[in-house]
Amino acid sequence: MLETLIERFGDGAVLAMAGAVVGVFFGATAQHSRFCLRAASVEVSGGVFGPRLYIWLIAFTAAVASVQGLIATGFLDVSSSRQLATTGSLSGAIIGGLMFGVGMILARGCASRLLVLSATGNLRAIVTGLVLTLVAQASLRGVLAPARESLASIWLVEGGETRDMLAQMGLTSGFAAVLAGIALVGSLAMAGRNQVPLSRAIAAAGVGFAVALGWVFTYAIAQVSFEVIPIASITFTGPSTDTLMGFVDNTSLPLGFGVGLVPGVFAGAGLMALATREFKIERFGPETPMERYLIGAVLMGFGSMLAGGCAVGAGMSGGSVFALTAWVAVFSMWIGAMVTHRLLFLNWSVRPA
Repeated sequence: MLETLIERFGDGAVLAMAGAVVGVFFGATAQHSRFCLRAASVEVSGGVFGPRLYIWLIAFTAAVASVQGLIATGFLDVSSSRQLATTGSLSGAIIGGLMFGVGMILARGCASRLLVLSATGNLRAIVTGLVLTLVAQASLRGVLAPARESLASIWLVEGGETRDMLAQMGLTSGFAAVLAGIALVGSLAMAGRNQVPLSRAIAAAGVGFAVALGWVFTYAIAQVSFEVIPIASITFTGPSTDTLMGFVDNTSLPLGFGVGLVPGVFAGAGLMALATREFKIERFGPETPMERYLIGAVLMGFGSMLAGGCAVGAGMSGGSVFALTAWVAVFSMWIGAMVTHRLLFLNWSVRPA
């Protein structure tokens, strides 16, 4: 089947189709579940273990359980993925993660949440996401690239087993899948006790399964392609910059998984918002000052490129394969977000997402 599609349409087109399918599924489930690392970190910083935290935990544990289960049963091999095989940066994960955490509090959403909100009519998210994407591009290949490279080079870690947390701990994928499965059941139970609607809890699990689907699709295509296809899953800053630059700097858009992913997420979230009558135009106002959002966008754009991924790219996709730098990055995002929320809101109350 895949061989036939590749022969007819080419590797890039098939990857883009796979990205679009994963994107629509992720966008729809992320919108319905209200999946958001920022919202979860705001709850925890206010001393509350509530619905938003359990939504995030359901998605994260579903991603880990499904990905590690596929690895344990031989349906997936991620050892050649960028998160594990190449040299990583712990200094980048720490500094970039902290910057990203600060930025998502200021901008009221991470990169993935901004893309999802953009599809629901949130004009603040559209403007913030565009600035984030431009800064990410400048950090990858532009004027900010030297600063990113300098910070990343402070503390490097070799690829392979050194970057694989399971290998370092002497654990198997099967054990990790079982442990994550137990945590998933516990998170679902706690979500029920916190009156999270069942449909949102199921959608949160769907967010995690979308991450596994991304890994499976790219791995399957890589197995049958004559070209070198990088095994990857959902991430947003890199694909968003590629998509934007492809539209503004090329007469033809180079196809790939990320190019299908970004519009797919937008379409999936938009369709879900329309289906549930949640589409609503939202603008900047006195309670939502533009300058705060723009500062947050800059911090997230640079921070995500330094950390090796956004809250989903590092936190979910990288976390699901137990990449050391990804776990350090998402932990740093949590710390940066919680400290920033406490400093900004001295009463430590949980603000609405």
